[in-house]
Amino acid sequence: MRAGRTVRATANAAACLAACLIAVAAVLGASAASAAEGDKADQPLTKASPITVTAQTIDAFHRTKPGERFGRLRFRGGLVLNSPSPRFGGYSGIVLEPDGRTFMAISDEGTWLSGEIVYDGGQPKGIVNARIGPLVGLKGRQLGRKRDLDAEAMALLGGTLRSGTLLIAFEHNHRIGRFPVDGQVVGAPTSYLPMPPGTRRMQSNSGLEAVTVLQGGPHRGTVVAFAERLLDTRGNHTGWIWVDGEPRQFTLANIGDFDITDAVALPDGSLIVLERWFQWSGGVKMRLRLLPAAEIKPGALLDGEVLLEADIGYEIDNMEGMAVHRGPRGETVLTLISDNNFNNFLQRTLLVQFELGRAARTQ
Repeated sequence: MRAGRTVRATANAAACLAACLIAVAAVLGASAASAAEGDKADQPLTKASPITVTAQTIDAFHRTKPGERFGRLRFRGGLVLNSPSPRFGGYSGIVLEPDGRTFMAISDEGTWLSGEIVYDGGQPKGIVNARIGPLVGLKGRQLGRKRDLDAEAMALLGGTLRSGTLLIAFEHNHRIGRFPVDGQVVGAPTSYLPMPPGTRRMQSNSGLEAVTVLQGGPHRGTVVAFAERLLDTRGNHTGWIWVDGEPRQFTLANIGDFDITDAVALPDGSLIVLERWFQWSGGVKMRLRLLPAAEIKPGALLDGEVLLEADIGYEIDNMEGMAVHRGPRGETVLTLISDNNFNNFLQRTLLVQFELGRAARTQ
């Protein structure tokens, strides 16, 4: 017995030593790679530059149970993303081109990330041609304060990521700006949307978290935004729709005390809302809710259909960004990205995709 324990203890000690050496080597290797890319986090990022992004595939959404169907959603695959750059992380919003390949994401540290998703048979396999650059203020002013840098959501207002206009929402200094994008490089904002009076009640770290542009329905072309956590007197979430350029309030039923982290618009005018729940005792959860187009209007109380609710038994993290595109068969594809809070020890940057199926017909 004692000899067996000694052998196991020696083996365990050797394994721990090996793990420590591997960890040190990884840190040194990351530092060397970061230095090779000329990327020093303590210096301001002043222009767009290439960035190395590696990916490990996620083949199953549930950690222990087989299967790809989750209600109306089919899991298409996912990626665990990493980079030697200390600037990589904090991704809270994402936009994809109609081809589902070209993308842009924004970080709550005031940077953008662009690149292309590589697929194999419809499953994401990696990221190529990645670049990172800074978000700037009016007239190209460099942003230095955290309250000005905290970008949390983005949507394409018009055009494409090669030549178009992005809406980018910020919290702390609550605002939604119109940013030109040219060649997948974000320029200085040209103007800002008028903010609703209710934004003055938002806490600095629970402000504007979701923004999108309706693609159909009676309010096609109008902007919709949600606060991460701004509850009305009945405890429901607050959202706004910009009718004739002015924000009008509506509410979303608070189910289970989740927070709102993003929203995307579907071609028929409906919305999908991404929600997150976290407690130290229960871990993290995410939920997707579908809101019908006919119900989205000023003064409405929305509820919607729960498409998915997942906990730590699934391949999720702090899911904060969401985009939508059409697949090669015309299917609706959702892409979600997580904010790792720059905590690579406890959290991951995940990119996962689902195909949204049609609702079951009733007789």
